[in-house]
Amino acid sequence: MFDFSQVVDRHGTFCTQWDYVQDRFGHADLLPFTISDMDFETAPCVLSAVKQRMEHGVLGYSRWNHDEFKSAVTGWFERRYQATLETEHLVYGPSVIYIISQLILQWSKPGEGVLVHTPAYDAFGNMLSANYRQMLTSPLMKTDTCYEIDWPQFETQAALPQCKILLLCSPQNPTGRVWTLDELQRMAQICQRHDVKVISDDIHMDMAFERYIPWSQVAVDEDWALVSSGSKSFNIPALTGAYAFIPNQEHRDAYLTQLKAAHGLSSPSILGVIAHIAAYQQGEEWLEALKAYLFENLKYVADTLNQQIPQLNYQVPQGTYLAWLDLNPLNIDMDELQRILIEDYKVAIMRGDTYGKEGQGYIRLNVGCPRSKVETGLTALIAAIKSLQH
Repeated sequence: MFDFSQVVDRHGTFCTQWDYVQDRFGHADLLPFTISDMDFETAPCVLSAVKQRMEHGVLGYSRWNHDEFKSAVTGWFERRYQATLETEHLVYGPSVIYIISQLILQWSKPGEGVLVHTPAYDAFGNMLSANYRQMLTSPLMKTDTCYEIDWPQFETQAALPQCKILLLCSPQNPTGRVWTLDELQRMAQICQRHDVKVISDDIHMDMAFERYIPWSQVAVDEDWALVSSGSKSFNIPALTGAYAFIPNQEHRDAYLTQLKAAHGLSSPSILGVIAHIAAYQQGEEWLEALKAYLFENLKYVADTLNQQIPQLNYQVPQGTYLAWLDLNPLNIDMDELQRILIEDYKVAIMRGDTYGKEGQGYIRLNVGCPRSKVETGLTALIAAIKSLQH
């Protein structure tokens, strides 16, 4: 029913990934595997709802605080994840990072620490630095099959007097880890033991290939927030809009004061609100088809890479549409690899050290695109690696 192999030309649409690739890579004529959005059209139900609203012709101020938006979100969690979340705990924000940054400003003071599993999404470090917060790192340990938490190190960091917040990425970007119930419960117990509040960024939740469990299912108190958006799942970041569940009323009221009074951001993009309602009420069939396609893309990467360069032993991630490729076993010059990819093959792939020092020797390949694009990028990558090996 849904054709994800169709190539959509995104050039000339003010598209970050395609039109502005030169900003990051120095060349304009590159095939990009960079920003984590997808090259697919969004779900037909979303396009239909947005078109219908545009045909009305009036685009005035709008509201998010109504039952249709809030029940669409809570209904999605109930149906897909068997998680009962309260509509009165739900708040809106223009983006996931905006909501997270406001909660960090509320729950900590300048100079205090926020604990993050690394390698980490680069916007986390940038946001913490800009808000004068210290990033306390908990480096994930790579095993033959996935990435694991170093529990003694994690608790040591959580126990530091300056550690006030755990900023969890669930599923984790860029490693693709989907946290198990046991792992989430252990994190919850450690955080409670050391009076550490939790902000769970669950923007990749719908891209989990194993069981995703919302933080609400393991929370032992009200000192947490779950922040998410339909922007990754339905490829609608340009419409803006995110939301959070904040169970503590005092925390929730303080956040809403910042949103409305301090920053004047309480009137949302009506197209973002309508897109979320349509996606969460009617988009499940499209999402399931998309996930199956993405999983096959990731499996293609694993099968091809391991056949051509077996020492990499690349494993399909448990979640996200991002292939986190460890090239350290090859001991190749990453600067030279990047130069060859860009100059000889006209391909742009994100370097792993963008996501911190734990990403050195890695690259992050976005496979949220038609298979033909994945094939072109992977062929170029393998050829570039082999030219360096020789």
